[in-house]
Amino acid sequence: MSFSETEILQKALQKDDGAFAELVEKYQSPVYNLCFRMLGSEVEAEDAAQETFWRAYQALNRYDPNRSFITWLLSIAAHHCIDQQRKRKVPVIEMDEFEDFDIADRSPQPESILVRSQEEDVIAEGLASLSELDRAAIILRYWQDFSEEEIAATLSLTVSAVKSRLHRARLQLAKVLKDQSGRLFVEVEKENYGTPAF
Repeated sequence: MSFSETEILQKALQKDDGAFAELVEKYQSPVYNLCFRMLGSEVEAEDAAQETFWRAYQALNRYDPNRSFITWLLSIAAHHCIDQQRKRKVPVIEMDEFEDFDIADRSPQPESILVRSQEEDVIAEGLASLSELDRAAIILRYWQDFSEEEIAATLSLTVSAVKSRLHRARLQLAKVLKDQSGRLFVEVEKENYGTPAF
């Protein structure tokens, strides 16, 4: 007999470990993806995802059933990752698998693969250049498809503060992408034709 998400959540709130395990299975991908994009490291993302579920389990008695469970869960993940970033201070860019690209969409041409890899690195650099909260806001908006209201609830900000952070972060990301676009073109040209002789 299968249970609805609401029923599973109710069982989990009554400290049913089996029900909570079902919630972990259901939400492990979005939690891991958020942690990975925030921290840029598979190992750290795995640790952060585990810590997120442990903290959620410990805090279940404080969960408000009127609030979206995934929003609450990603809030725990985002705040934990922000804490980790602040402790680390030095951004780590280890982003070979930064975006979940469909392998079938990849072009077999080496230059296309090179460009895609370099674009991923540029996006990673752009995210690493943002403050912890700005990075979290951008990731929640564009990778988790959260509304401004959901981001505000997740990050404990006002909606106007979220709008301001998203605007500032988009401008900063656009600058990084613009600054790096010339570099990408030069590197692809070198890969295709060798270093220019001038």
